[in-house]
Amino acid sequence: MSKFGHLISSSEYVFFSFYSENNRLALQAELNNIAEALKDKAKVIKIDIEKNRELTAALRITNFPTYVLYKNEEMVWRNSSDLKSDEIMNLIQQYFQE
Repeated sequence: MSKFGHLISSSEYVFFSFYSENNRLALQAELNNIAEALKDKAKVIKIDIEKNRELTAALRITNFPTYVLYKNEEMVWRNSSDLKSDEIMNLIQQYFQE
């Protein structure tokens, strides 16, 4: 969890994708698209919930996939829907215009 705390303390945006092994392959193309779209705006980090149970529980993540956007230790956006990459980008675009 200390690594997570270090990541979110950044003044840059950090986009997390929490996934399970069941939906990993289905999400791969979408996450690649998001990473490409955000390459100059945010770090993109994939988190396997099976390997990070303590973090997943601490953030009360129960639906997968769950996407979270942080900046300066603050969660600025969260969504637990199975969205396409363009839908995600449309939802979070407002944060990058500030």
